[in-house]
Amino acid sequence: MTKLNQIIAVANGKKTACEAALTAVYHEVQKPDLFTGISRVYVPSNEDGETLPSEEKLPQANVKTSIDAAKEAITSLIDTVATQDNANTQAKADVIVDNVVVIADVPVTHLLFLEKQLKDIRTFVGKLPTLPVSERWEFDASQSMYRTPVTQTNRSVKVLKNHVRAEATDKHPAQVDVYNEDVKVGTWNTTKFSTCLPVNERNATLKRIDALIEAVKTAREEANSIEVTSVKYGESVLNFVFGK
Repeated sequence: MTKLNQIIAVANGKKTACEAALTAVYHEVQKPDLFTGISRVYVPSNEDGETLPSEEKLPQANVKTSIDAAKEAITSLIDTVATQDNANTQAKADVIVDNVVVIADVPVTHLLFLEKQLKDIRTFVGKLPTLPVSERWEFDASQSMYRTPVTQTNRSVKVLKNHVRAEATDKHPAQVDVYNEDVKVGTWNTTKFSTCLPVNERNATLKRIDALIEAVKTAREEANSIEVTSVKYGESVLNFVFGK
């Protein structure tokens, strides 16, 4: 059986490791370009038309993976500190959301810790990249990411044209205007990729976090309201020290 002093010794190391892991993930999710990609394939209008190389950039990171990394670090830390707090206190209360007990018999010291962690989680979730609402996204299960339908845009090149304003005569040369005209030579077929979250999914997560924070505050107040038994042993200690 694990002793309290062993948990205390482990807890500080867990806190340091968790903070380092969360900092790394937090920095990652603030780089939206890591979570997006694009594919562009050029198709010339004519068989003998100019060919251009395709372009492809797949997402380098995944929001779900970032969330899992944060969850793993936070879960390990909460479990360790919960064990420590349970051994330190008898002041406990249930965390209840919508009449459902989410966590039962939580020590008051751990409720304080949990409230701070939930606020940090909320900051993290609030920074998660979301899918741009200006695009229509479909989830591609085979690639575990979202993608847009293919859109087509024309590629044009400028071709010199001329317009004869006045024909040549035996006395004057022809008057010709030279101008550029855009001529379609091909089509870009574009697909966008993203591993970001849908906005409504992130908002739903934030709403659940807010409800849990309020429940933790309520539980903390309840736990702090219990009656405690006064313990007085100072005199006995001093009597022993001074040999009375």
